Amino acid sequence: MENLLNNPLFGVIISLGAFEIGKFIYSKTRMAIFNPLLISVTFIILVLLKFDIPFESYSQGGDIIVFFLGPATVVLAVPLYKQSELFKSYFVPIILGIIVGALVAMISVVLMGKLMGLNITLLRSFMPKSITTPIGIEVSKTLGGEPSITIMGILITGITGYIVAPAVCKLFRIKNYIARGVSIGSASHAIGTTKAIEMGEITGAMSSLAIVVTGLVTLILAPILAGIIL
Repeated sequence: MENLLNNPLFGVIISLGAFEIGKFIYSKTRMAIFNPLLISVTFIILVLLKFDIPFESYSQGGDIIVFFLGPATVVLAVPLYKQSELFKSYFVPIILGIIVGALVAMISVVLMGKLMGLNITLLRSFMPKSITTPIGIEVSKTLGGEPSITIMGILITGITGYIVAPAVCKLFRIKNYIARGVSIGSASHAIGTTKAIEMGEITGAMSSLAIVVTGLVTLILAPILAGIIL
């Protein structure tokens, strides 16, 4: 058993198995609350706690999967390429919308955190919550945050966006496909973008673009904002 736990394949197998369970549950229910990622994360946590398995044993394989998050995010550029002419036509409003979204995401989480009395480390850790994990980890390190907390914030943000995006668009009568994509991608990164793709090709393409630009804007402006508002 000890040899199994010390093998990186343990983390890889349990991660893939948990995700397949999540996909199966979602395929049967078709309810956003049963997002495969949320199910798989919950399942893995319960298994580690139930059998008293050290996180270090799991992370040997889990880190391999994290490594592939970057390339997986790049693949989201495919739908954007297909809508490149549309992007050129609305370049200015799209870019401005993404930049505003990135700034609001950082400033709002800091203000809410201060109201809740969170300490400085938590505030720095949650600032990059709305960008994709590989970039978010680096931003968190730069700000002096805790990457593990940042990953949790990114995960919660993404899953929340996946669940509520359609309802929010309906509530505020956001019918424009470009506006939908920009708002979802800049607020809930790659996980939210999977829902944007389900909502339409144009929405998915704009959301994919928003992931990249939001990451770059956050990477550049987060240290400056941190010095002003923290």
